[in-house]
Amino acid sequence: MAKPTPLSGFPELLPEQRFVEQQVIDTLRRTFELHGFAGIETRAVEPLDQLLRKGDTSKEVYLLRRLHEESAEGHAGIGLHFDLTVPFARYVLENAGKLEFPFRRYQIQKAWRGERPQEGRFREFTQADIDIVGRDELPFHHDVEVTRVMVDALTRLTFLPGFRLQVNNRKLIQGFYAGLGIDDADEVMRVVDKLDKVPVDKVRELLLAEAGIDEPTADRVLALATIRATDDSFVEAVRGLGVEHELLEEGLAELAALVRSCADLVSDRVRVEADLSIARGLDYYTGTVFETRLDGYESMGSFCSGGRYDALASDGRTTYPGVGISLGVSRVVVPLMARTGLAASRKVPSVVLVAVVDEESRADSDAIANTLRARDIPCEVVASAQKFGKQIRYAERRGIPFVWFTSDQGHEVKDIRSGEQVAADPATWTPPEEDLRPQVLPTGSTNVTETRS
Repeated sequence: MAKPTPLSGFPELLPEQRFVEQQVIDTLRRTFELHGFAGIETRAVEPLDQLLRKGDTSKEVYLLRRLHEESAEGHAGIGLHFDLTVPFARYVLENAGKLEFPFRRYQIQKAWRGERPQEGRFREFTQADIDIVGRDELPFHHDVEVTRVMVDALTRLTFLPGFRLQVNNRKLIQGFYAGLGIDDADEVMRVVDKLDKVPVDKVRELLLAEAGIDEPTADRVLALATIRATDDSFVEAVRGLGVEHELLEEGLAELAALVRSCADLVSDRVRVEADLSIARGLDYYTGTVFETRLDGYESMGSFCSGGRYDALASDGRTTYPGVGISLGVSRVVVPLMARTGLAASRKVPSVVLVAVVDEESRADSDAIANTLRARDIPCEVVASAQKFGKQIRYAERRGIPFVWFTSDQGHEVKDIRSGEQVAADPATWTPPEEDLRPQVLPTGSTNVTETRS
């Protein structure tokens, strides 16, 4: 069999890298549960009519079909979900009678998207979402809550560089545009949302050509989009543009409240900024919108985003408004490993390698290992009874810090890093806390088995 060629856009990690991803997932799960969010998992597939509701994503949906599909369409009418929001909206509608509202959920799961692979963007990836959904109404303080929860989770990922949480409010934008007399606010927002990728002059041209607004109006739209502030001073800056509208005032009040409520989260690693260029391209957002960028990795774009949606899910009688944020786990972790060599401190979870004197005594070594495991100490027994020097090198190659030896004189454990060897009892010996589990550490090299596009 010829050596297989990796598939672009489907990252596969080595064990020491997979440990990093698992640590991220475990940290997120613990943090979300600390804040009272319940975990769910939805099916991998959804009906096409649900997946195609967002329109622009239709070209990215992977269809599911049998090899000998006989339907006229050539597929089963279902596809893999490309995010966790669409399946969550369906989940809420299907289970509304069994859920308690407001319903607080987290979901950490794979998704699939048929887009061009590039740094931070994959065809198969892991996302972590949190949402709070109400029945018919959801107070604004939940917007503040999900913001604080996600910042708490990101702060606990201590290996992440600093990051900037950018917040805005769609009411503010729509109210401003309404005050200017703009008819197609969604189209103007769609164009303005390109500002992080397209120069201001080009965006101005698009506003004139595609959004159909005149030059003075385009200039005021761009003036709004250039406003930034780390406190509520943006309120007066917006009012200084001379536009008035009731919805604008409502959006200003909500955004100012959010920024003030998150002021205590600011640190040397965390910045919270009102950025009035943030619009989010999806039209179901109705209020608060979020984007997050890593310091030094701005070219990756936002790795954590979301917002308020007042009518994402509805059964015709009841509407389920919500607010949520989605963190692209693969989007941030895989590029960090590729660029910095971020990896676990050892290739295996084992903290102890139990040596074997000879194959006839392997059962004795197995018994020692079982005693250690019963006390939650990860260990393994060496694969073959070679000379002790080779058994130590076996541990070194895997990063296992301790080797356990047994002789007629009793048990001894050797720290192969320092060379210290001491008497030990498998019923009582415990490794240092920092050695019990692999640590996430930046290293000098890495080897993510992912084909670059």
